[in-house]
Amino acid sequence: MSVTVEQRVVPRGSDEFLDDAWDLKERIHEREGLLRQRRGFFANAYRRATIYAYVTPDETLVGFAAARHDGYILFLAVAPDYRGEGFGERLVATVAEGSKTVSCHARVSNEGALGFYRHLGFEIVREIDNYYEDGEGAYYLRLGESERLRDRLSEYLRR
Repeated sequence: MSVTVEQRVVPRGSDEFLDDAWDLKERIHEREGLLRQRRGFFANAYRRATIYAYVTPDETLVGFAAARHDGYILFLAVAPDYRGEGFGERLVATVAEGSKTVSCHARVSNEGALGFYRHLGFEIVREIDNYYEDGEGAYYLRLGESERLRDRLSEYLRR
């Protein structure tokens, strides 16, 4: 789906796009069984993060990344209709642009996320048993430090 989108940065403490981000996360959860958080947890983490968002001219949220100041990605989601168009890559690249490292957790069963992060050059640092509230484990992933990877990510920003 090729549409003009605009990148927005939502500062820490703001609720801008919070409801839209929650709705997007819930649509993905219902469709794919992923992104299982409670509303209060999600909203609290959202407000403590800087939000990088892509929105259409009519203010439809296409995707977002919620990242801490140290480059840790709390949430990353792209609407299914917009996947494969580079929005996820550009969101990670934007986080990487302002951080020394980029890291995140992903469910051990989330092959889609794991494949996406590996494609970008993330490496599994460790596995953590019982990480999620439902008892499932997680991988802690970190973007490699090489210049080649940084160059590749900055390529996504130029698109």
